[in-house]
Amino acid sequence: MIIDTHAHIGKILNFNMTADQIVYSMDKYGIDFSLFSNIEAVENDHQGNPVPSAFQKPQNVCLRESIDEAKRYPGKLGVLVWMKYRQETPDGEFIKMIEDNRKLIFGIKLHPFHSRVAPDDKRLKPVYDLARRFELPVVSHTGGCEEARSIHLYNAAKANPGLNFVMVHMDLGTDNGEAIELLGKLPNLYGDTTWVPVKSTLKAVKKWGSEKILFGTDNPIDGKDTLLHNPYGQRSLYQEYFNEFRQMISKDDYDNIMYKNALRIFKI
Repeated sequence: MIIDTHAHIGKILNFNMTADQIVYSMDKYGIDFSLFSNIEAVENDHQGNPVPSAFQKPQNVCLRESIDEAKRYPGKLGVLVWMKYRQETPDGEFIKMIEDNRKLIFGIKLHPFHSRVAPDDKRLKPVYDLARRFELPVVSHTGGCEEARSIHLYNAAKANPGLNFVMVHMDLGTDNGEAIELLGKLPNLYGDTTWVPVKSTLKAVKKWGSEKILFGTDNPIDGKDTLLHNPYGQRSLYQEYFNEFRQMISKDDYDNIMYKNALRIFKI
């Protein structure tokens, strides 16, 4: 069994991802269940500039569209609720949507790179209150700017011991060293494999155990065959996770990373 804890839908900036693409690749590459968030809730572009209001969608609309897509593929897709916490707080409609569709919703998604607000900022208190109310883990992009450094998610996890937090990417674009060090300092802090080289995941497993890492991919960020190759035709690192990686660690460790930790943390 394989569970992908980090997929996306949405068309904005240079992104164009659909639920159909996710499910196509799941079927082709052996993924049993995927958790996705809606990229159309981004607040800032890649350079940190606010996305013009004419191109933004309210988080309520993004959530409603995510729920509708998950309903199209029952038993295959689950929702991670992308929060636009720089501009919005959860209103009554938003909370009611989560309450009415709790069986389809598995976590809260933060993206400090595309909001330019750190996870330990006081503005996130309503977000963590919401996560606590519905017992939802919090997954957050890490890497790319100061606000998205893993230390800020560590601080948020330390301040909210009743919630589980996942460091997506474990500091994208780095050697993952700082994130790996932080993994073992809190029982409620985890990492994922999204664009993380296998050698870094092996280092984390050796240092802290396989219970601290979840499998994630960013699928279908490079198209419907993201799990096979990049846009230039080069082999995707996820092929190494599907194949060589299973020979590098024990079966129990492999199963923990590829699906058992996700079952436990997200209550799938």
